[in-house]
Amino acid sequence: MAAQGLPIKFQELVQLTNVGINPQFISFASLTMESEKYICVREEVNGQVQVVIIDMATPTEPQRRPITAESAIMNPVSKVIALKANNYLQIFNMEMKSKMKSHQLTEPVVYWKWISPSTVALVTGNAVYHWSMEGQSEPVKMFDRHATLNDTQIINYKTSAKENWMVLVGIKSEPGTNRIIGAMQLYSKEKNVSQPIEGHAAAFHEMKCDGATSDSTLFTFAAKTAAGAKLHVIEVAPGAREPGAAPFGKKNADIYFPPEAAQDFPVAMQISSKYNCIYMVTKFGYLHLYDIESATLVYMNRISADTIFVTAPHDTTGGIVGVNRKGQVLCVTVDEANIVPYICKQLNNYPLALKLAVRNNLPGAEQLFGQQFNQLMNAQDYKGAAKLAADSPQQVLRTPETIQRFQAAPAAPGQPSPILTYFGMLLEKGKLNAMESVELARPVIQQGKQALLQKWISEEKLECTEELGDMIKMVDAQLALSVYLRATANQKVIQSFVETQQFDKIMVYCQKVGYTADWGLLLTNIVRVNPQGALDFAQKLAAADGVSLDYGVVADVFMQHNCLQQATSFLLDVLKGDKPEEGPLQTRLLEMNLMAAPQVADAIMANEMFHHYDRPRIAMLCEKAGLAARALEHYDNVEDMKRAMMRTELIPPEFLVKFFGTLSVENAIECLNHLLRTNMRQNLQTVIQVAREYSEQLGPDKLIEMFATYNSWEGLFYYLGAILTQTEDKEVHFKYIEAAAKVGNLQEVERVTREDTHFDPERVRDFLKEARLPDQRPLINVCDRYDMVEDLTHFLYSNNMSKYIELYVQKVNPMKAPQVAGALLDADCSEDFVRALILSVRAMAPAEQLVEEVEKRNRLKLLQPWLEARVNEGVQEAPVHNALMKIYIDMNNRPEEYLAQNNYYDSKVVGAYCEKRDPHLAFLCYNRGS
Repeated sequence: MAAQGLPIKFQELVQLTNVGINPQFISFASLTMESEKYICVREEVNGQVQVVIIDMATPTEPQRRPITAESAIMNPVSKVIALKANNYLQIFNMEMKSKMKSHQLTEPVVYWKWISPSTVALVTGNAVYHWSMEGQSEPVKMFDRHATLNDTQIINYKTSAKENWMVLVGIKSEPGTNRIIGAMQLYSKEKNVSQPIEGHAAAFHEMKCDGATSDSTLFTFAAKTAAGAKLHVIEVAPGAREPGAAPFGKKNADIYFPPEAAQDFPVAMQISSKYNCIYMVTKFGYLHLYDIESATLVYMNRISADTIFVTAPHDTTGGIVGVNRKGQVLCVTVDEANIVPYICKQLNNYPLALKLAVRNNLPGAEQLFGQQFNQLMNAQDYKGAAKLAADSPQQVLRTPETIQRFQAAPAAPGQPSPILTYFGMLLEKGKLNAMESVELARPVIQQGKQALLQKWISEEKLECTEELGDMIKMVDAQLALSVYLRATANQKVIQSFVETQQFDKIMVYCQKVGYTADWGLLLTNIVRVNPQGALDFAQKLAAADGVSLDYGVVADVFMQHNCLQQATSFLLDVLKGDKPEEGPLQTRLLEMNLMAAPQVADAIMANEMFHHYDRPRIAMLCEKAGLAARALEHYDNVEDMKRAMMRTELIPPEFLVKFFGTLSVENAIECLNHLLRTNMRQNLQTVIQVAREYSEQLGPDKLIEMFATYNSWEGLFYYLGAILTQTEDKEVHFKYIEAAAKVGNLQEVERVTREDTHFDPERVRDFLKEARLPDQRPLINVCDRYDMVEDLTHFLYSNNMSKYIELYVQKVNPMKAPQVAGALLDADCSEDFVRALILSVRAMAPAEQLVEEVEKRNRLKLLQPWLEARVNEGVQEAPVHNALMKIYIDMNNRPEEYLAQNNYYDSKVVGAYCEKRDPHLAFLCYNRGS
């Protein structure tokens, strides 16, 4: 490393022998280095030729390739290698492992090198050629060699950046003195003219010289002649210059060789584009460092005890890299921290120190600049002071104190203010720093000249900072946003988007710059000005990839600003996946709506979107909100269900009926009992509907018992009426008759007793007798259908219901008149009533049975009117005539006459009747029958 205080840095990059390079091949003939990237060595081991390629990015990993070639040179930037064997040239792409092109020359190539990433220069004994690796072009002859180089060894060839100037360098030993003479040929492509020059090393450089407005092409060369050694700098292609500016001219400087190195001479020259300086290396390993514009020697010292036989620019550091015969790869560059102080202290060349500091933005001349600035300000040369401050290296004079001095300086009449002169110079120079930009903006804003600010910002003349944006924001929000964007003031950019309601740009911006905002705080700011915009933004955030968004925080933001609708819309959108882990948020969504907008919560639950929320919690809130039906859906405990059911006025009956279908039998019966117990009048219809719907599941016996417990005959009537046709259960049918009777629906009792076939007749009969209904037709129906006429007759007669006896016999079933008559006679009913009853049915009563019933009770005579009426009607039935003959016989009412004249009685029956009373009459009967 360089000693402290030296203007250069010196470093060994690698020792080639340490990476396996044979020392005998570390020479000008075997080693090439076209740039800082690669070193190429041709080795021959045991008769086998191989090429070793050292990538300087990984110098300890050399690549060896078995390539038979006399010479190999690597492309300065890519893994492309040019190979030469005799007159045959080839170019290979090593990464693609393919030959790019080849050419056979007619004469040997004595020197070659890459002059650009796309062109190889070929030097033969007679001419110089350029061979492009593009396309299939052959080498193009540039110029013939000058005679002065005929007997020299070609050691270098260089071109200007535009390849319109070229120089060929050779050396030879002077006969008799052994002095090494340098011979060069400078060639102008535009003029097609060559000029022989005595010199050992040369280079071209492009730079903008003092007073120029465009680059000039400078030609530098070093020559050690019999008269002495000099470095020359010549402008071969001048650039454009300001009016009145002096031309560059020619610059030169003596080259010093120490007494112990009197035979030394220049062998290599490289120019740094970064520092505009010349690195010249001599045969004996000395390094000379010159400022190119003034041709001033800055530093000289020996850097190698061995000859550095090949060099190249070290563009990474702005230095030079070279290889000596020992295999050291050495790098020298300017030490930025020390060169300016070194020039001041060691050379005492303050103008050069100032120039280098300004040109290369180097430290070390701060005191000089400060003194010169003070002198100019005191002399009121504000323009000069402004230029000096603007040009000061590392902006050492561009400070708040400088601005304050210009602000405090008095303005000359008719001249712009010093501060404007200063800022104008800074704007002309380039970009203002952060502090300067703010100070310039302050008066511009006060004067309302925002257009100027916009112009400077678009031209990138101002350094955009958050402070500058804050200042501009007071007068132009959109321009301030532009400043924040350029300053990457993420928070302020987002805040500006919010304030200008450009919410759609926030997400795009964050993704573009990779900024993770505090989304909760951001949404808080948005919701204050535009709740709907905040919702749209939150939904985009939730849908975006790579954004971590706490949905709960978003909901909190909306609710803190009473934006229930937006909170609801957001949660509905992001929770539509119905994931188990989102249960708490589902609960939150329903909870906040149940407290403030129950109908919205009801609609959400109706859609059955969510299944992972806290059901007991939501059930309780539903109940408090008056959504009794929803509460029932969510409760699991029967006590909670019973409590919620008390609000039946809030529950649609059809829902309640459907809900009971989800309960167990035990819970359903318990809840039905609760409804009847708490408010039977209000709840009865619902209970009836449930009983009807789920009769089979709940069981008629349990439902009948339930209704009976509360003496709800109406409920029992309507329930059983609905299931009557679906069952043959005698209990069901009996209870229906009983319920119909209890509710006074005698018409239904009458219908069922008349039509139904599944009740127990005796049980129904006994119930109807006990019930003593105002209408006895149901009892009549039962007794008539199940042959309980005597019992019916006795009941009706004993309870003074003779009209129902008449109704039964006359309207219901006249065929039962015989049994009725017999029962009435047994009950000691008056014969007149019985007679009248029988007469009322006329021929509808069956004569044989009627006669039999009356005759059994020795009351045959009461039938006389009815029998005579039948005979008068022409009835020919034997039982009618038999009975009438018996009556006449008992009455002794001309029996012989009737017996003789009547042709329809049964002689056998009447004859048997007469045997005990009058044998003569019996004879007449039997005789008639014979």
